[in-house]
Amino acid sequence: MRDRVREMMKFAWNGYATYAWGSNELRPVSKTVHLPFVLGNEPLGASLIDSLDTLYIMNLNKEFNTAVEWIEMNLDFNKNTQVSVFEFNIRYIGGLLSAYTFSRKPILLTKAVELAQRLLPAFDTPSGIPMSLINLKTGDKRNFVWANGRCSILSEFGTLHMEFKYLSELTGNPVYSEKVDAIRKILEEVNKPNGLFLNFMDPNTKSWCGNEAGLSALGDSFYEYLLKEWIRTDHKDVKALELYKSSLESFLKVGLFHKSPQHNLLYVGNYKYGTISNSMDHLACFVGGMLSLGASDKNDPWFQRGVEITDTCRRSYDSASTGLGPEIFSFTDQSSAIAITQSHKVYLLRPETVESYFYLWRLTKDPKYRVWAWDVVQAIEKYARTNAGYSGLHDVYSTNSTLDDVQQSYFLAETLKYLYLIFSEDTLLPLDRWVFNSEAHPLPIQNKVKLTPG
Repeated sequence: MRDRVREMMKFAWNGYATYAWGSNELRPVSKTVHLPFVLGNEPLGASLIDSLDTLYIMNLNKEFNTAVEWIEMNLDFNKNTQVSVFEFNIRYIGGLLSAYTFSRKPILLTKAVELAQRLLPAFDTPSGIPMSLINLKTGDKRNFVWANGRCSILSEFGTLHMEFKYLSELTGNPVYSEKVDAIRKILEEVNKPNGLFLNFMDPNTKSWCGNEAGLSALGDSFYEYLLKEWIRTDHKDVKALELYKSSLESFLKVGLFHKSPQHNLLYVGNYKYGTISNSMDHLACFVGGMLSLGASDKNDPWFQRGVEITDTCRRSYDSASTGLGPEIFSFTDQSSAIAITQSHKVYLLRPETVESYFYLWRLTKDPKYRVWAWDVVQAIEKYARTNAGYSGLHDVYSTNSTLDDVQQSYFLAETLKYLYLIFSEDTLLPLDRWVFNSEAHPLPIQNKVKLTPG
């Protein structure tokens, strides 16, 4: 089973290397390149860098070394292109630091530093809360037009902490640590309506924009990083854990963790102006794994909630004729965990459900998580495989679904990595020594991993 996942990675990588080498992503149906907006309009090797540690842990050494050679010869961040600070942090800086930690190849740390320096102007705001988008060459920065009056997004500016702190530790340069410490200080002191961190903040005034909160796209990884920074610091960052726990309790009070009218399934809704949605995003399926990882033991009510939420996400997969889960699924009196509108029926090769299977497999050893993971492997092979890689689907409820013609870089970084780890021994990246960033790039827990000098 593990070898099958390794073969999938090799196949996906070979398609990228053949038809999109050095570009950001592959279009595996048309066999051309894909340049998603958040990664800019220049070929900067997103899939290559996102794949580095996956190649390394799968012992695909030839592919890994070829990728590092490309980075050494070709990777230049001095490009007149606008990119997402958040995406370039979790995919690029996270990917480079993880691969550096494993291989100790100096060029990987050098490039992580070069990129971090180009992201720093995004923090030049009255508050120190960074803007979402930055031009890598000019340093010009701005927020998304759609972001509640051009505000900064919690899941973005709150998901820089682990990489920036680790970068300061590796380089001895405190500037990266200082930037994220300033963000933490603002969030510690800000007024929280109903105890909630809201999804949007004005970087000029430090005031909230709108009244939305949740564990989906606009909030998700901020809470993940509170827990994981506590873990990464070997439990020294106690404030991070306090903020994580108090946030969960506030979500519980406002009803974010909701039971469906049919089948009594626990799901994670979204909070908007005092009401909770009756739908759940696939992106929020990581919550099952997060809650179980953060629980004190298996008797902790939060652990049980993690199990139940993961069961709900499994149901969203099981309810689709392809065996692949939709992007957004709803809960009504008539149905549970089913996508209703066409745009919600897509499958984008996302990792969050198998991510939770991974944590719950490691923490419970319940064989059902391996069974469920194998179901996903088979479904991807049957419905998402093309003759040059893997593609998302337009309709998970149709076994004849058309394909979206994008092999997402996170499919190589996350989905295939978590599937591989589920079928591997626990000694490969043990959870008491490594913690995964939001793009599944493993970072070492302080004082737990003996690092050889580069």
